[in-house]
Amino acid sequence: MMLEVRGLCAFYGQSQALHGLDFALAEGGIVTLLGANGAGKTTTLRALCSMVRMTGEVRLDGKSIAGRATEDIVRLGIAHVPEARGTFVRMTVEENLLLGAMTRRDHPAIAADIDEVYSVFPRLRERRRQQAGTLSGGEQQMLAVGRGLMLRPRLMLLDEPSFGLAPLIVAELFAILRRLNRERQVAMLIVEQNAALALDLAEEAYLLETGRIVMAGPAHEIAKDEAVRRSYLGY
Repeated sequence: MMLEVRGLCAFYGQSQALHGLDFALAEGGIVTLLGANGAGKTTTLRALCSMVRMTGEVRLDGKSIAGRATEDIVRLGIAHVPEARGTFVRMTVEENLLLGAMTRRDHPAIAADIDEVYSVFPRLRERRRQQAGTLSGGEQQMLAVGRGLMLRPRLMLLDEPSFGLAPLIVAELFAILRRLNRERQVAMLIVEQNAALALDLAEEAYLLETGRIVMAGPAHEIAKDEAVRRSYLGY
């Protein structure tokens, strides 16, 4: 397993948000975390990046990364694409992409990777000189994913990639994520309110309730579960 998580707990001040999560992610695999608002999905991603106080074991390729500085975790090839996009609105599209490569020094390869991001997201090429704050919501989400790719990640932590986007844009974005996974073997841990989309994309799924995993298994099996269908799939 590329990523192994055991007994993950997370805290905001004195309040405990996660209670001993265990899960794993294979090299090149896709795992989704499902659950209602407040279940602890976003906190899980933040805990993996040491953005909140956490305890427990987090291993990448068998080596502990628990509690390491966020920038060290980024250097190991883990890209966090946060909810609400986290774009630097006063910077241009291209400046945002260059920021994604700030841990790298291979300048010719960085230029090639920017071209690669533009080939994946042609709309970003058209808007490369625009301030990121003037982009539509869908374009900002594409920029956030593109900035994550500039790290040349082995693992992307995607927090609500479909949030606030029109259905056509969501379908396009998820098709791109599938392609990135297949062609580049980028592993993905996806937090997503659109459970149907997430279960279709992922191989494994974990259902969180109040900071605990209450169900886990192959995504296609979870999708058949009657309680999941009623609560998250709407049929």
